[in-house]
Amino acid sequence: MRDAWLSLNGRWQYAIRPGEELPAPDGFDGPIVVPFSPETLLSGVRRLVRPEDVLHYRRTFSLPPGFRPEPDGRVLLHFGAVDQWCRVLVNGSVVAEHVGGYLPFTADVTDVLTGGEEELRVVVRDPSDTGHLSRGKQRLAHGGIWYTPQSGIWQTVWLEAAPAQWVERLELVPDLGPEPRRPGAERLRVVVHVAGAGGAQRAGGTPPAGALPVGTSLPVGASLPVEVVVRAEGVELARVRGAAGEPLVLSLPHARRWSPEDPFLHDVEVRAGADVVRSYAGLRTFGLGPDAAGLPRLLLNGAPYFHAGVLDQGYWSDGGYTATADAALVHDISTMRRLGFTMLRKHIKVEPLRWYHHCDRLGMLVWQDMVNGGGRYNPAVISVPAVASRARLSDRRHERFARGDAAAREHWLGELDATVRLLGNVVSLAMWVPFNEGWGQFDAAAVCDRVRALDPTRTVDHASGWHDQGAGDLTSLHVYFRPFRAPRRRAATAHRALALTEYGGYSLRLPEHASTPREFGYRRYPDAAALAVAFTALHERQVIPAIPRGLAASVYTQLSDVEDETNGLLTYDRRVLKLDEDVVRAVTAQLRLG
Repeated sequence: MRDAWLSLNGRWQYAIRPGEELPAPDGFDGPIVVPFSPETLLSGVRRLVRPEDVLHYRRTFSLPPGFRPEPDGRVLLHFGAVDQWCRVLVNGSVVAEHVGGYLPFTADVTDVLTGGEEELRVVVRDPSDTGHLSRGKQRLAHGGIWYTPQSGIWQTVWLEAAPAQWVERLELVPDLGPEPRRPGAERLRVVVHVAGAGGAQRAGGTPPAGALPVGTSLPVGASLPVEVVVRAEGVELARVRGAAGEPLVLSLPHARRWSPEDPFLHDVEVRAGADVVRSYAGLRTFGLGPDAAGLPRLLLNGAPYFHAGVLDQGYWSDGGYTATADAALVHDISTMRRLGFTMLRKHIKVEPLRWYHHCDRLGMLVWQDMVNGGGRYNPAVISVPAVASRARLSDRRHERFARGDAAAREHWLGELDATVRLLGNVVSLAMWVPFNEGWGQFDAAAVCDRVRALDPTRTVDHASGWHDQGAGDLTSLHVYFRPFRAPRRRAATAHRALALTEYGGYSLRLPEHASTPREFGYRRYPDAAALAVAFTALHERQVIPAIPRGLAASVYTQLSDVEDETNGLLTYDRRVLKLDEDVVRAVTAQLRLG
């Protein structure tokens, strides 16, 4: 975080034209509110951008007096996410191109600014599920568990002023010593990555020629002197000096640790040359290890900790991918905490960084799914295992999993790397989930190794649901159509923890809060009383008894209704909690160890 920034959210102009590649259409169709996709209510447009269309954006802006640092400061243009391909022009000059709908990118626009009224244009194409790149749960023929496509700008656009050499990113890695359960050896390792004037765009995923992926720093200023200060509630705990690009270690013995019960965050200030940025860090560790009975458990700060989770799609009835306001993000997290849940599984979506910040400060563990891609999925691969629990196919047969396109596989791996780098400092992020239910899955065991090499500090659920390839830290089961019982442990995977990574999905449709006339859920109930009885029985008869037999985590489906899916704890508009809070808390109080 820097002090000098300017939001470019708000009212832009838009045009949707079939097949036009030119950066400027003859005219515009009207206003659009950024950062809401044109398919959404809050954009003011409510039009579907089809694969053959080009979506054009335009707005002007002027920098406030004194915004740009003198004499050689830089102005950086940031996009949180644009779905799926875009070209960005400032005053007619192309400053960035980006491929991929879920990751941020940045362009240094200093040299194309005029000092007066500046023109910003964005040209977008989105093949949605007709292409092979990452698309999440979007489908043109949406319905059931697949949702209305989102296109264009769906995260914040902003400008930032920085010196000629600036901090591009930080690596903040906590270390609790060789015995994490014993306090006194707490440390924080910091690496400051810098960039300099004249660099290409920083892009997530696979960038065009000449661009740099997220986390790649220019060699400019590699020896730049840096200073890092760590504070707790305003009191300085440690300070270290060194150079950009080298690991700097701050000793913080007996510092306060982070957990969902005590989500304490330490303030971090970094000075690199003329640049000053602020961040934060939490002292915690994640891992896998045996409990007193020898059963494998997920560990938090060296001790077994049950992850009582909810599946969180991150969709909104009026904003699609984009929450109405920052307070809406807080509402979802706070409500689930109040109900007694300790974890959210962010399902097939990368959120704006604000969402992760709120999880960090409020104390909510996060499991992060990667966003799936590939061709048209084979129902026999992605659907049959839901009822045939023993179905396990080798994902090295790429065509079977709709992953025959080698270039698309390589692009997805680039996005995987960029996602891990982007979210690496998220304090609450405990688990990476590369694949779900076979959607676009390929080489999951090798992908698990890749994730571990990028981030050895977290656990991995390599294939959530089915098509287990024997890797990762979890025996990960989705159970909807049969009673759940803890399975017999297999010798080959006995070291892994058992996790019920999707279950429930009980539906109660409230017509006055539904967005479609359809109802999708795995079991349907006529009223809140019947739903409460079923919800309690499901947990008391199936889930809770499995905990002493090794169940280490559970993920109830789901946080809110989404379009046809009416199986949320909350309605799609977030106005109604379908179950009495006391009913849910009585259940979640038992989703604990010991």
